[in-house]
Amino acid sequence: MDAAQTWPEQPGVLVLPSGARVRGRRIAATASPADFALLLAPGPEPAWPHRRIRWPDFWVPVDRADALDALRAALRRAHDGERVEVACRGGIGRTGTALAALAILDGLPAEQAVPWVRAGYHPKAIETPWQRRWLRRVT
Repeated sequence: MDAAQTWPEQPGVLVLPSGARVRGRRIAATASPADFALLLAPGPEPAWPHRRIRWPDFWVPVDRADALDALRAALRRAHDGERVEVACRGGIGRTGTALAALAILDGLPAEQAVPWVRAGYHPKAIETPWQRRWLRRVT
């Protein structure tokens, strides 16, 4: 895959504040290949490079430092023009939370992240109060 080619505008693709694009999806959904996947739940292994974060459904990552490291690595790849995707089982709660974290790391104020992701990705993204609280501490 050509790393210089980014995601086209399509459902599931969120344009971060810097202009970098990241795709959110369900792990089990059929998807076109990515250059890198950040997986937030057990599921099928994609054929492209990926990294898994231990992140229980409806909760927050088990290892905060590992999650932030993985999110920063994914953001660097997106800035470099790679097709980066974020995926969990349902593609809403954990995926939405990770997309909001990417936006915060990309410069969006934390207090704007939840409504921003809900408007641009999925109206029910970031499902729990603890996911919203976790986002307030993303730096």
